[in-house]
Amino acid sequence: MSTYEGEVLNSCGTVKLDFSVASVVAVSGSGPNICGHLLVYAGGGGGTYFHVAGSTVKNLLTAYPHYMSEAGYRRYLKENKKTELRRVNVKLSNPDGASLYIEELMSKKWTWGVLPNNCVAFVEEVLAAGGGDWGGSYSNCPALAVKDTIEVQAQQYLRGLERSILASYGY
Repeated sequence: MSTYEGEVLNSCGTVKLDFSVASVVAVSGSGPNICGHLLVYAGGGGGTYFHVAGSTVKNLLTAYPHYMSEAGYRRYLKENKKTELRRVNVKLSNPDGASLYIEELMSKKWTWGVLPNNCVAFVEEVLAAGGGDWGGSYSNCPALAVKDTIEVQAQQYLRGLERSILASYGY
């Protein structure tokens, strides 16, 4: 029995494609996959998750992308024994561009290249089509792609240091 990966979009207008609110969602990997997995989330509460997955031998090299509702995402996490590692909100200057592009991507099979053409590349393409510049992706390994860059870590450290100094003076 295979685990739930979501639904294949086989007709237009079935899913609300609203990228006015978008997030990159990293989840833990399955089995020997230490890199984890990446999905893109569109829409506010009750939005839709999109991803490419190739967990069976049949669809390991090429597979249609999948979509999931919030309930489907929870089922996906449970059946695949995954946990959400991180969710990063992304602003898109052209949400309609992302919507049109994801609809196009969902209509054709995605060819896997393990690290070069994987779930991270899928998410990056959708965000780029929406005019987003996801600054967190510096690796095609999902677990690393959502880590804060050294610059972000340094900024967080300096803000914390500044708060400590101000607090010591009673501010």
